[in-house]
Amino acid sequence: MSSFEFNKVFAAILVAGLTAMLTGFIADVLVHPKDLKEDAVSIDGGAVDTGGPKVEKKAEPILHLIASADIARGEKLSKACAACHSFDNGGPNKVGPNLWNVYGVPKAHLGNFEYSSALANFGGQWTALDLNQFFWKPKKYVPGTKMNYNGIKDPEDRAAMIAWLRSLSSSPKPLPSAAAIAEEVALLAPPEEDAAENAIDAAADKAEHGGGH
Repeated sequence: MSSFEFNKVFAAILVAGLTAMLTGFIADVLVHPKDLKEDAVSIDGGAVDTGGPKVEKKAEPILHLIASADIARGEKLSKACAACHSFDNGGPNKVGPNLWNVYGVPKAHLGNFEYSSALANFGGQWTALDLNQFFWKPKKYVPGTKMNYNGIKDPEDRAAMIAWLRSLSSSPKPLPSAAAIAEEVALLAPPEEDAAENAIDAAADKAEHGGGH
């Protein structure tokens, strides 16, 4: 092989190598390959249980809202309960008991109404703290209660309802004290993430019911 032919072969090999290298470089620039930070498709059940404590959802603290709550709003909300309860002094029991003077008195206090055994044996008084938790989710607060009601998700609605019930008395009980408000916050104040979920639930509930219950 002459030196001229050898140079032609060497030049062809060199050009082929440079072309391959240049093609790879251009492909990298155009494609920008990146590793995925998360799966493209989420698979239910794929999360690993870290064994951390599970946060129990609770009613938001509302005792600090009762003093300034809109009683007329609570009266309006109570209309959704009128099919099962009466609210006037000496009113009849219906599916549920008469609710005149229910704020601050012992649970299951009426002798002429047959309460569920769950509520009759629950004990304690209908304080604002108890009413807040009961109105949030009746069946969660008193498991086994016969009251078939999903609850009031909006904190301001619960405060208004409790303020309204407090007014149904010839001698209304005192408003929640500073100590009672602090006790409720210590008992019910949820973590930040849970508070956000409760806020979303409350907004959805208000949208569904048009601001009322």
